[in-house]
Amino acid sequence: MDFAFDARTEELRARLLAFMDEFVYPAEPVAHEQRARLASPWENPPVVEELKAEARRQGLWNLFLPDAEHGAGLTNLQYAPLAEITGRSPQLAPTATNCAAPDTGNMEVLAQFGDERQKKQWLQPLLAGEIRSAFAMTEPEVASSDATNITTHIERDGDEYLVTGRKWYISGAMHPDCSIFIVMGKTDPDGADIRRQQSMVLVPRDTPGVTVKRAMQVFGYEDHYHGGHAEVVFDHARVPVSNLIGEEGGGFAIAQARLGPGRIHHCMRLIGMAERAIELMCRRAVSRTAFGKALAQQGVVQNWIADARVQVEQLRLLVLKTAWLMDTVGNRGAHTEIQAIKIATPRAVVAILDRAIQLYGAGGVSQDFPLAELYAGARTLMLADGPDEVHQRSLARRELKKYL
Repeated sequence: MDFAFDARTEELRARLLAFMDEFVYPAEPVAHEQRARLASPWENPPVVEELKAEARRQGLWNLFLPDAEHGAGLTNLQYAPLAEITGRSPQLAPTATNCAAPDTGNMEVLAQFGDERQKKQWLQPLLAGEIRSAFAMTEPEVASSDATNITTHIERDGDEYLVTGRKWYISGAMHPDCSIFIVMGKTDPDGADIRRQQSMVLVPRDTPGVTVKRAMQVFGYEDHYHGGHAEVVFDHARVPVSNLIGEEGGGFAIAQARLGPGRIHHCMRLIGMAERAIELMCRRAVSRTAFGKALAQQGVVQNWIADARVQVEQLRLLVLKTAWLMDTVGNRGAHTEIQAIKIATPRAVVAILDRAIQLYGAGGVSQDFPLAELYAGARTLMLADGPDEVHQRSLARRELKKYL
């Protein structure tokens, strides 16, 4: 692996860093003030739409999508450092560049597995930033960390499917522009192969029988910028058979394909969050005095900052190696590393943010600084895309196989 970024990556990094400095960071307090005046907490503040227009004008749009027909055509290794930069302002930068989850994963699914009609109807407006989407998999009644537990039924009825089930923590579902759900459920609940029972179907939000019941909070936050997280009920929601993505029984494989790149995106954005935390720690340490000397002169604070820098450098190398492997040998060949970054990155970033909060004292848990909200997001990623323990179990099994 070559540790140097190629010319295209460096050029995009420079442009994106300038975009962050000139537009995104100044927009953070503006967005906060505008949101307080909105009629609905789920609408985009006007400044977000301004950021989106500027990002498109500068060509900083759909950078995540490796399919050159629809996106920037970047490899995982090329996109990873760009995701890190947007992670420094996770409330604004991913949305501004149309690189925000869950839309990114849904666009990847449609680009890779959707037919031409599905791409025209749903992928194209998503790529244009005209609509938002949601991915409906997690259920409150079962341990969804084991996707084979999912109980939502997708039952064939002539030329239609009936979708029935209850989902929750469905990211993006509260956004007024959320127009389409990708729903994972069972088309063959009694099938012999438990990984061929699931399928994915497209369910428009305005389909009769679809009810967005309530917003789900995360540590008391509504996560407005990503369209919130919702509990959604599908009660015999009827859609045409042509809304099936791929083939019946292909849902599990599609989910695995969707999650590989997504974990690179999440982990690199987490590293960006950690870099923001280190910057805030350093600024605080040199500006505050306690017990007769600057915080920057306190040994424990120096240890926190040094440890944070070491952890971030280690994590970045591991995630970049994983991105490189995905580009060269595919998701299956990078299986161990994908699981390793999912385990290591949120855990370390949560610890860094926790120390930054401690350094800020009461301000660290307040709305006046981004640390508390960053912490909530990072801690949630220890559950999202599979709890750490699930990945530890799978990774350990692969290691043990070498000795059996």
